[in-house]
Amino acid sequence: MDAMYLEDFAAGQVFGSPTYAVTEAEILAYARQYDPQPFHLDAEAAKATLFGGLAASGWHTAAMTMRLIVDSDFRPAWGVIGGRMESVEWPRPVRPGDVLRVESEVLEVKPSRSKPEQGMLRVRCTTLNQQGQPVQVIVPNIIVPRRAG
Repeated sequence: MDAMYLEDFAAGQVFGSPTYAVTEAEILAYARQYDPQPFHLDAEAAKATLFGGLAASGWHTAAMTMRLIVDSDFRPAWGVIGGRMESVEWPRPVRPGDVLRVESEVLEVKPSRSKPEQGMLRVRCTTLNQQGQPVQVIVPNIIVPRRAG
């Protein structure tokens, strides 16, 4: 798919991603490096927490989401460049064996008043597991170029 400019987007458009299978090994590796808490590092210790078992870090989920968005059919011409994040929610944990995908829905298209060469897309990106349940919902504002001329 070709790169898209602000004029190519409209509220209500939905873009899909490929799927990604999460492994226990990568949950553990990410947690060891960036979020070393027992519910991300130790399946037995995690059973005694509110998660009831091993869960990926929310920030690991965010990183996997970013990869899926970049690999999706959502193709802003400059790339996926966030200007401001409105919200981040993790309604349920990501577990080993989950298969994730992302649906990105354009909520609003706003040309910039101060920078006529660009604008903003307000987008809701919902990361879903294999059962179609949301595991992360983010609402970023993406900076997108306008067509020249």
